[in-house]
Amino acid sequence: MENRLLQARAFDVVIIGAGTAGISVATSLLNRDSSLHIALVDPSSTHDYQAAWTLVGAGEYQQTQTRKPMAQVIPKGVDWIQKPVLSFQPDENKVTLADGVEVSYQQLVVCPGLKLNWDAIEGLSESLGKHGVTSNYRYDLAPYTWNLVRNMRSGRALFTQPAMPIKCAGAPQKAMYLSCSNWEEMGVLNGIEVEMYNAGAVVFGVPTFVPPLMEYIKRYRAKVNFVHNLIKIDGPAKLATFEVTAPDGSKSKVERGFDMIHVVPPQVAPEFVASSPLASATGWVDVNQHTMQHVRYSNVFSLGDAGSMPNAKTTAAIRKQAPIVANNLLRVRSGLAPLADYDGYGACPLTVEKGKVVLAEFSYGGKLAPTFPLNPAVPRRLNWMLKKHVFPALYWFGALKGREWLTRCAKLDA
Repeated sequence: MENRLLQARAFDVVIIGAGTAGISVATSLLNRDSSLHIALVDPSSTHDYQAAWTLVGAGEYQQTQTRKPMAQVIPKGVDWIQKPVLSFQPDENKVTLADGVEVSYQQLVVCPGLKLNWDAIEGLSESLGKHGVTSNYRYDLAPYTWNLVRNMRSGRALFTQPAMPIKCAGAPQKAMYLSCSNWEEMGVLNGIEVEMYNAGAVVFGVPTFVPPLMEYIKRYRAKVNFVHNLIKIDGPAKLATFEVTAPDGSKSKVERGFDMIHVVPPQVAPEFVASSPLASATGWVDVNQHTMQHVRYSNVFSLGDAGSMPNAKTTAAIRKQAPIVANNLLRVRSGLAPLADYDGYGACPLTVEKGKVVLAEFSYGGKLAPTFPLNPAVPRRLNWMLKKHVFPALYWFGALKGREWLTRCAKLDA
């Protein structure tokens, strides 16, 4: 057998994950130093623009437009290692791949995204894509959401949201709002019982945006149930079971029948991250929330959904994070201290109806961070145009190409 040591490969920078974060930070690094020897480690053969799946589920976007072959988005000059990661050895500056090959690095960027824990809900995996059970959080299921919506004329539609953190915290509600908007347009909304089951205690975490959302909830006659966590799905019986937490902490169970249910699964850090020396107590990569440098390993950084930063896990957040991580990583390579630039910016285009969006932009502590000088709590057609037409183009031809518009991060800070 070939000696594993002979298979080992060495790079200046190894990036784990070729999603939005991985591709963006790779291009940002190369824009600053084209001589870097960079490896991107990701087993996936395709790359998805997941932010559009909400629109796919509402019949407003084509599923195929959200996916491209991974080979088309890997930056030129970067080595793509199409293998899963097994473990990290940060004390040795090495990553072990699933086939036992070791890859060494000078700097490491960990951004593999998060894990959608479908199996945490009993019976869900077996029911997805049939029995009226769907989710816009999966590429192959978003069209099924639209199929259910356009064919529904009466009955009960449930929409669930698990405990935080989840990626795109507004997505569970977006599915509800757009479904209701379609039913309203079709003239059948009055015959449909719409219910939201939220494991949390509030409609949205930033208070400024709660009043406009509540107006739409009232308009659609949706019933909102807080501290209700979905724990079981019986697809054939069309029955959902929720665990309800009372104010005194006691728990009980309630069952609710459905004709359609849109499920958002609990979300956790990937196992190879959560079980590694890089993880915080909650399983995420343990980094400083402003520099995104690891708290114990100075040559390790993280961004995107896998990081422990307490920001909203959104594509918009990565747009701000990627150039900051690239800048800080190169500063560390030059013997300089990283700059604490990241303020927790995130954005959630809340699609409250077909043709209108509340563009919620905020930073740490729920501080408003609007890009445009307009009242951000007002639903606007302009924001719908941005969500449906402008943002996808900016994603494929901007963020993934290293364009750093509106990031406030100098190209050569070091």
